Amino acid sequence: MLPSPNGSAIAAAASGVVVAACLRNATAVAAWLSDRYGSREAPVTVVAAGERWPDGSLRPAVEDLLGAGAVLAALADARDFEASPEAALARVAHAGVKSVAETVRRCVSGVELEHLGFGADVDVAVEVDASEVVPVLTGGAFQPG
Repeated sequence: MLPSPNGSAIAAAASGVVVAACLRNATAVAAWLSDRYGSREAPVTVVAAGERWPDGSLRPAVEDLLGAGAVLAALADARDFEASPEAALARVAHAGVKSVAETVRRCVSGVELEHLGFGADVDVAVEVDASEVVPVLTGGAFQPG
């Protein structure tokens, strides 16, 4: 897993079952969730965690919005569900980009990571559905689901 300080903080503070999703495992996560959750009785919340600016304020992250959209699109393919307006917009954003990889490479986070020498990490992060691992937070650490 690639670290995400804001995502880690959100995961640690969340209640219920916490699953780490991204562009790399969106379809696998959606299938895992579809088998277990996604009904009115067992709803799913998808959070595009974003990052933090140096002053600590929230910095929305394109890569997280697209990752959330990818999970929601795959979940919609797996089952019918009622989406919030935020979820619907994340799906539209994901569907609306010509190239997810190019969009992430050109966004603030992608450019910043490239300039810091982490371009190879960006290349790994934009590999859509390259992983079938579903990390589930268990006992304070993510374990394969």
